[in-house]
Amino acid sequence: MENQPTNAREIQLAARPVGAPTAANFALVERPIAELADGQILVRNTWMSVDPYMRGRMDDRESYIPPFQLGEALEGSAVGEVIASRSEAIPVGSNVSHFAGWRDYAVIDAAFATPIDPALADVHHFLGALGTTGLTAYAALTDIAPVRPGDTVFISAAAGAVGSVAGQIAKALGAGRVIGSAGGPAKTRLLLEEFGYDAAIDYRAGDLAGQLKHAAPDGIDVYLDSVGGEHLRIAVDAMRPKGRIALVGAISGYNGDAQEAGPDLYKAATKEVSLRGMLVSSYFPIFGEYIATAAGWLADGTVRTKETVYEGLEQAPAAFLGVLSGANTGKMLVRLG
Repeated sequence: MENQPTNAREIQLAARPVGAPTAANFALVERPIAELADGQILVRNTWMSVDPYMRGRMDDRESYIPPFQLGEALEGSAVGEVIASRSEAIPVGSNVSHFAGWRDYAVIDAAFATPIDPALADVHHFLGALGTTGLTAYAALTDIAPVRPGDTVFISAAAGAVGSVAGQIAKALGAGRVIGSAGGPAKTRLLLEEFGYDAAIDYRAGDLAGQLKHAAPDGIDVYLDSVGGEHLRIAVDAMRPKGRIALVGAISGYNGDAQEAGPDLYKAATKEVSLRGMLVSSYFPIFGEYIATAAGWLADGTVRTKETVYEGLEQAPAAFLGVLSGANTGKMLVRLG
């Protein structure tokens, strides 16, 4: 057990962004650590995640998850070690995942922390392939838009956190051909060489529809959408009858930019295509089942991962701005401490 600190640093929301966020929207603040109440634990965070959906929480508007509050710490997924505990369920020395990231020490009700087993995999994987990132890909391709043996599957943001795992999961589920879209030749090369994609589209090269037609001349059966806009439109156009689309994100519109032309829903109707949204929180009841499966995939090489890592809490805003601009390959993480 280490000496218990008296103060902790945290990243607060200093101002709400107009358009794309900048460093000025964040502030690094030091605050006293509250004394533990019964049932609480003190966690020294070791890794934290930054994810595109957090952009929506910076705006003061109604959504499926409450907005960040001005002058308060941001929050998000993190893992760390318990250094003090007033909970019999989670003793000192435990490794846990929780939702109080963006700070180096966190006081948490034990009920909102999940013990993790570092014997299964390095703890940072519980923010990526073994965390909500991996669960999102798995749920999208098994329930929202289920992959069937032999399917042709198209995945946008394929070099990102969800996409880099999703392509490999699609293959594990029996997909016959997996196509990914990413930005730039370095990322598209990585899709082919590292993440097991059969074809890669560089959306920055233009003619997205033509590139998809070349990669899937007979059309696609499943599309996992993290981008929206033009990607979703061309996916509907390329869908075979009774195709399935998982609406996971729409990063092209997160900063309030002018929206690209969306899909032709009449075309989706006449093809009997299903478009279904998802919130990963709806799949938390199968998290344990998923981790057991995915840990095996990591161990035997069925799923390979890459991470983009920023060092230190003070770099968390830069990491977040980077994930919004596509600077990451695989999961974007911040190593703390």
